[in-house]
Amino acid sequence: MHSLTIEWLEKAEGDFATAGREVRARKNPNYDSACFHAQQMAEKYLKAILQENLHHIPRTHNLLNLLALCLPFEPTLMAFQDALARLDRYAVRFRYPGESADRNEARMVYKLAKQFREFARNLPTLNS
Repeated sequence: MHSLTIEWLEKAEGDFATAGREVRARKNPNYDSACFHAQQMAEKYLKAILQENLHHIPRTHNLLNLLALCLPFEPTLMAFQDALARLDRYAVRFRYPGESADRNEARMVYKLAKQFREFARNLPTLNS
């Protein structure tokens, strides 16, 4: 595996850990942050796939655009199109005043991210 791919995966795992800590926090949980980091984890897994295939990595947070770029390398990712579309909303949704995540939403988003992570970790591209 390429060293930059490993770095993308390490960053993704950091985001996943942060999302999990915030979802489980008993004191002062930041559910907005949990949702954001869940989206970021998925984004970085997709970018790791692109990196491992030596594909240009665009400066975008759009998970569906990244998915489209990854499909030629990992067509089975299509099974997560709906989940990625849902996660995609959390790149910016709660970053500004006016709307906040609650515990139930953060748990749902984290669960989607966890399912995607488990799938992505077993892809041939990320197991070379």
